[in-house]
Amino acid sequence: MKRNKPLLVVLLLIAVAILSYFLFFSKKETSAELVHQVKKGDFEVMITTSGELRSKSNTRIMAPPELQQVGVYQIKISDMVAEGSTVKEGEFVASLDNSSLMDKMNQQRIEIEKMNAQIKQATLDTMLEMRGLRDEIQNLEYDLKQKVLEKEQSRFEAPAEINRVQLDYEKTERTLKQKKENYKTKQIQAQTKLQIYGSDMAQLMNRNERLMRLMQQLNITAPKGGMVIYEKNWNGQKKAVGSQIDLWSPTVATLPDLTQMEVFTYVNEVDVQRVRVGQKVSIALDASPDKKLEGVVKSVANIGEERPNSDAKVFEVLIDVTTKDDELRPAMTVSCKILTEQYKDVVQVPLESIFSESAKSFVYLRKDGVLQKQQVVVHSSNETAAIISNGLAGGETIFLSLPSDTSGLAFKGIDAKQTKKPAQLITLDSSLVKQMKEMAAKEAKQSAPASSGMVIIESE
Repeated sequence: MKRNKPLLVVLLLIAVAILSYFLFFSKKETSAELVHQVKKGDFEVMITTSGELRSKSNTRIMAPPELQQVGVYQIKISDMVAEGSTVKEGEFVASLDNSSLMDKMNQQRIEIEKMNAQIKQATLDTMLEMRGLRDEIQNLEYDLKQKVLEKEQSRFEAPAEINRVQLDYEKTERTLKQKKENYKTKQIQAQTKLQIYGSDMAQLMNRNERLMRLMQQLNITAPKGGMVIYEKNWNGQKKAVGSQIDLWSPTVATLPDLTQMEVFTYVNEVDVQRVRVGQKVSIALDASPDKKLEGVVKSVANIGEERPNSDAKVFEVLIDVTTKDDELRPAMTVSCKILTEQYKDVVQVPLESIFSESAKSFVYLRKDGVLQKQQVVVHSSNETAAIISNGLAGGETIFLSLPSDTSGLAFKGIDAKQTKKPAQLITLDSSLVKQMKEMAAKEAKQSAPASSGMVIIESE
């Protein structure tokens, strides 16, 4: 037992030394985590949003606009190729339900049959009426010849008899003349009536031919090769088999140009005032976070809107993707960082080091071993740090959390007149801004709805 006593003492001393070491350095490390040395450096303010890729140029495949001319304003999709399918020019893309047109064609056939029956009946009635008129005229002509004979034989009769015969002759002659004029009038009336029926029949036949042509157009083929992308409804859901197509929004699907892509995203009303056309954007694909793309803000909506599942107003922002990548596809989700402000060599501190009191911002710093409560002016901030335009010069040691004992600390103010705004770097290229605005105006003009045609190619 006495032999092991020195060994136990040595082991005890070693344990005490190790424990003291960990306690000392652990405390030192913890203390180091609570402070930060103020530095100068470059500073960027970015707005982070999520968005979706889409093609800048699309060939829109649309329901025939002539459907409105025949009274069809809604029609269902009965069949469609799978989204993402690659089709060649002339290949099948979609078919529309023909039940509405079939009903109208059946109704049209009934109208045509009714019109044929009316024409036949009118023709038969006219034939009978004209035959009766001709018989009357022929009988009156015989009567007139008889009156001529009676007139010649009455020359030797008494004057009263001569006058009676003469009057009968004139009456028969006048009646015959009236019947002939009436016959001509009836002929004109009959011809006019049949012309009206013929015109109505021509309209019915033209309408029937139009319905037959539209029936063929319900099978829609690709005007050119490309990848089929389903169009979205007003509620954001994609159109598919069974979806209703409204003729005031007749697009069924699109064939996007995959060589020119853009991102459409939404910025809340608080941040949108800082977004400008021409600002640089860093884009990351959600499917491939390591892949970075570059972009430029192309347009910012002037009017906000309310999106589903959101109480705040948002503004649509279009971003032109300047990086070319063959793997980009429409509807891919992305995250965007819009560079709104950029500064060089400015004083900056972490956000967690800034405290506020009575509408004033301040930090806790240790100077010459003394804890101070220093007022600061925050010029701008991003997600992690803030620019200090007055109150700190750089090199100070500040606390990242509330110190354990702040009682009795004096508040050290600043001279507001000495506050200077740091110079912001120029992040917008004026020529690029002009180019983006002209491009946006051109695309808006090209995307206006056309008056006719099944397929509209917005831009090449």
